Amino acid sequence: MNTKGHCYPKYIILQAVYFKLRFTLSYRDVEEIMKIIGVLVDHATIQRWVYKFTPLLESEMKKRKGRVAASWRLDENYIKVKGIWCYLYRAVYKFGNTVDFLLTRKRQRMSAQSFLIKAIGSNYQPRLINIDKSGSNTAAIKVYNSRSFSKIKIRQCKYLSNIVKQDHRFIKLRIQNGLGFKSFESARRTLNGIEVVHMLRKNQMVRPGITMFKSYCKLAG
Repeated sequence: MNTKGHCYPKYIILQAVYFKLRFTLSYRDVEEIMKIIGVLVDHATIQRWVYKFTPLLESEMKKRKGRVAASWRLDENYIKVKGIWCYLYRAVYKFGNTVDFLLTRKRQRMSAQSFLIKAIGSNYQPRLINIDKSGSNTAAIKVYNSRSFSKIKIRQCKYLSNIVKQDHRFIKLRIQNGLGFKSFESARRTLNGIEVVHMLRKNQMVRPGITMFKSYCKLAG
């Protein structure tokens, strides 16, 4: 993580970004916490740090997290961006580990298909995907099977989707104290950062003897 040209040391930037991504805090809350520990930084500056550095965290997490396969639970969550509902596609492994995520502007087959391609590309092809009654998700999996000559099974079992629906709550909690996202790109980057920290929380990269925060710092290099 290159912080050259910034007025603050790297560890200060990392700490502020971590506070925002890990806890249910607004940018003004993070500004106040930083002030308590002796660092005077404006909330708008912290917002710019989150916007700039979360793509790096996501990129490094993709390289270091364990890949998952076999059985996935796929679902989408509603996120409001500039007063308009967007859709956060997410998949988790049957034991709870995050597979992947993608924020889209629309809920349609192409959106679900884009997410499926992204998720398989960063993991392994699953044997089975459990979904709800969403026609777009069903169509996306069928199209993927047809085009890649694969045989991913589709299962629609409501109670098996509970694990991913429960996992949605963590993401919703992280953003509930904010004033809302003002742009799609800002929402995408912030949510990606929250997802990365959520994966660290679930020990998807943490090694024995290394704390969650130290693992987060390692992602930044």
